[in-house]
Amino acid sequence: MESLYDSFTPSEKTIADFFIHNTEEIDISSKNLSKTLFVSEASISRFAKKCGFDGYRQFAYVYKQSFEKSTPNITASYTKQVLDTYQELLNKSYTLIDEKQMQRVVELISNKKRIYIYGRGSSGLVAQEMKLRLMRLGVNVEAILDSHIMKMNSVLMDEECLVIGISVSGNTKEVINSLKEASNRGSSIVLITSKQDEEMKTYCDEILFIAVKEHLENGKAISPQFPVLVIVDIFYSHFLQSDRLRKEELHSNTINALYNE
Repeated sequence: MESLYDSFTPSEKTIADFFIHNTEEIDISSKNLSKTLFVSEASISRFAKKCGFDGYRQFAYVYKQSFEKSTPNITASYTKQVLDTYQELLNKSYTLIDEKQMQRVVELISNKKRIYIYGRGSSGLVAQEMKLRLMRLGVNVEAILDSHIMKMNSVLMDEECLVIGISVSGNTKEVINSLKEASNRGSSIVLITSKQDEEMKTYCDEILFIAVKEHLENGKAISPQFPVLVIVDIFYSHFLQSDRLRKEELHSNTINALYNE
C-alpha cells in the first residue's frame, strides 16, 4: 500500500490511510468500511484490485491474517545471533542519546557555511550517505574519504567550517589528525565514535557516542555502519524538524530535479 500510495485517488488514499494506521481487529466488511470512511463500496473494490488482489474479499482475508499471532520461524542460530546483536545495539543506543546535544549539533550544521564529513572504509560509506541526505536539505556539504585530500583540505579550514569525523574505533589516524588540524584552524568539530577518550574533548566541540560490541569495527557479522547510521538518522530527524517547511520544500525540489530529466 505504501509503495502504491502516490498512485491512489483521494478516496483510495483515505482507505489506505485506514489500513496502514489501524491497529485493532474490527469489522472491515466493505459495507461497514464504506459507512466508516464515507467512501463507496466500488472505491473499496477498486482499491483492493489496485493493490494486486482479485477483489476486496481476498484483500480482507490477507489483512486479517496480519493480526494473527505467530512465532517467528527462526531456526538457524546464526540468524538469531545477528538479530539479537542488532537489538542489543539498538538498546544501547537508547542509553547514549542526549537530546540537548542533538540540538547543539543541529545548530552547528545550520550555522556553518561549509560542512565536511571525514570517514575511511565503512565509515566513508556513511559519510557519503550523510552528504547526500544533507544536500537534499540545502546544506553545503562534502564527504571526503581520501586521506591525502583530508590533509590538503586542512588548508581551507576556518571558523566558518564544521568538520564531522566518523571513526567507530576512534583510532583512524587520518581522520583524527585531520580533525585536530581543522580544530587548530578554528573550525568546529563533531566526532562520531565509540571510543571514550578525554583527549578528544580538547579538539572536539561535540562527541556523539555510538553503541558498540566487541570487534564490531571488523565487520565480521554485523556491519559497523549500523550503529553510526542510527545516530545519523536521529540527528538528521532533529535537523529536519528545524524550519521543517523550508527543508521539506528543498527536499522535494531536489527529488524533482533528480527524476525530471
